[in-house]
Amino acid sequence: MRTSKLFSPYTIKDVTLKNRIAMSPMCMYSCFKRDGKVTNWHLTHYTSRAVGQVGLIILESNAIAADGRISYQDLGIWSNEHIPGLKQLVGLIHEHGAKAGIQLNHAGRKADLEETILAPSAIPFDNMKTPKEATKEDIQQVVQDFKQAARRAKEAGFDIIELHAAHGYLINQFLSPLSNHREDEYGGTPEKRYRLLGEVIDAVKEEWQGPLFVRISAHDWHEGGYTPEDYVPYAKRMKEQGVDLIDCSSGAVVPPATIDIYPGYQVPFADKIRNEAQIATGAVGLITSGNQAEEILRSNRADLVFLARELLRNPYWPRTAAAELKVPIESPAQYERAWNY
Repeated sequence: MRTSKLFSPYTIKDVTLKNRIAMSPMCMYSCFKRDGKVTNWHLTHYTSRAVGQVGLIILESNAIAADGRISYQDLGIWSNEHIPGLKQLVGLIHEHGAKAGIQLNHAGRKADLEETILAPSAIPFDNMKTPKEATKEDIQQVVQDFKQAARRAKEAGFDIIELHAAHGYLINQFLSPLSNHREDEYGGTPEKRYRLLGEVIDAVKEEWQGPLFVRISAHDWHEGGYTPEDYVPYAKRMKEQGVDLIDCSSGAVVPPATIDIYPGYQVPFADKIRNEAQIATGAVGLITSGNQAEEILRSNRADLVFLARELLRNPYWPRTAAAELKVPIESPAQYERAWNY
């Protein structure tokens, strides 16, 4: 019988994933009451991927503050009122054998809201409105909001927390020299630009003892911005602080100059950070086939593969990949008549 690394278990601290397939966080913009609470859409959307045998399902960006949402339709975790809906969703994911993760985020200057929005510097993103330069008091409030969000995630029963430090949102804005023009202790050098993320990690770990991921934009795709070379020392610092895995995406802190997109184009970022910083990584970006995913893992370029659009197209992608790799996987009992042939 053939073996597959893609379908082998993976243990992080006391959490064991049944396979190496993770669902990337993808905003659904489906909180139409603008209250940030879980809806029937979320219950159906995420549970169907658990039925499809995805090993780890990471919820979309959950706003740690009402004024830190990407949009008014975002899921939220800024209030204890969000816990019951999230807990129900976690229960459904667990019922079908998957582990549940949650991405915690503050949108910063990419918040499309009527309220005042924050950023490290008063520089707008593209044609969006100009943000307020965050004061030190604002920054400390953000740190505390992440901490309280972690507490709520724990109460809701999540297995894994991912901090969103990518795609041009607030933590990424502090990290990148393209968006952070500060000259105080939160800007001016790579070490100072890291300070917000470092403080958030420490604060979250006061409430959270489980596996902790950080999603990064390993390449800014713009002159003067960061490249994977710059993120290796950051990854080493994250590891020292107790981060378990770095989810390696790229871009979106500023509109990109050019991006050469091809299958697996971001995998080299996960490879470099994994092998130079000696920390587990997740690979993401146009990963569409079982053979492609298997090669990434067997070549030790990453520890997990994160699928996004492919899981929107096919909630049962794990079965498709298993058939391609010619390895058996367990099917939902209700689907055996169709899966096992």
